[in-house]
Amino acid sequence: MSTTVEAARALYELPLTTLIFRAQQAHHAFQDPAGVQLSMLQSIKTGACSEDCKYCAQSSRYTTFVDREPLMDPAEVRVAAIKAKASGASRFCMGAAWRGVSSERQFSSVLESVRIVDQLGLEVCCTLGLLTEDHAQRLKEAGMTVYNHNLDTSREYYSEVITTRSYDDRLATLSNVRKAGLEVCSGGIIGMGESCEDRLKLLVELANLSPQPESVPINALVAVEGTPMCDQKPVDSIEFVRLIAVARILMPRSTVRLSAGRSSMSGETQALCFLAGANSIFIGNKLLTTANPEASDDERMLARFGLHPLDPDVAREKQGRKPVRKVEIPADATAG
Repeated sequence: MSTTVEAARALYELPLTTLIFRAQQAHHAFQDPAGVQLSMLQSIKTGACSEDCKYCAQSSRYTTFVDREPLMDPAEVRVAAIKAKASGASRFCMGAAWRGVSSERQFSSVLESVRIVDQLGLEVCCTLGLLTEDHAQRLKEAGMTVYNHNLDTSREYYSEVITTRSYDDRLATLSNVRKAGLEVCSGGIIGMGESCEDRLKLLVELANLSPQPESVPINALVAVEGTPMCDQKPVDSIEFVRLIAVARILMPRSTVRLSAGRSSMSGETQALCFLAGANSIFIGNKLLTTANPEASDDERMLARFGLHPLDPDVAREKQGRKPVRKVEIPADATAG
């Protein structure tokens, strides 16, 4: 049975205490209520992207602080992945700033990086833009388990954000990912000038995917100087919490990730987000190009809230997903 915008709006408009109670019911039924999945996002190719996403510091169309960096060598990726695992991450996501896979040489390098990260026993996620079914299948064969491709916003508001690829292009990529037997990570960005209705339409679009995304990242816009959205005001914290709660209720089995924008959120706002059903964060002091809390700050925050890093196998068992193969890394693996 599909979810409607009217139903999502009815949830959103509940008294906050009732909304969070409903979200907690869903959270306790399908998730480890005290577990938080820790992911690391690594930019493996930075800047000079041909797309015109108005929020993005990596677009070649805008003058920002981001310098162009070439595709990372797989050996460098291995070192970054080992450090991520040592920091407690169970998932390692590699992001490349391009429209989609166009170079076989570069794609071969990405496949080698995927194989390396998979051999370390981490869940492997990539975000490489538009993806064909063939590319998705080859990534899966290399060891990738999850592909990230955000819808960003509602279909109606989408053209105000991006013109170089369509909403249907994005949905086609998600379809290709599913056809290859991969898990989907897809969410959006809040605070780009969209209406509350647009935000709810985004959640409904995600909730009506069949099956629903295994991961749903909810980002608060980080306004970057030089981009067309540099003057956008931060989203109201309670509005953001309400959206997290609606996402949890509409997608109870999904991991809801509190993603970009955490560096400007208070500890109390983040606590409310966890209370509303968020159960994942990115660790590390950078998300592609924008700031993120330091790992030590996140450790203290989780300890303060009585939360713990989520064991991915425990989570997968509760959600009916296959376990992750575990590999022990030698103590001296980071040497050199």
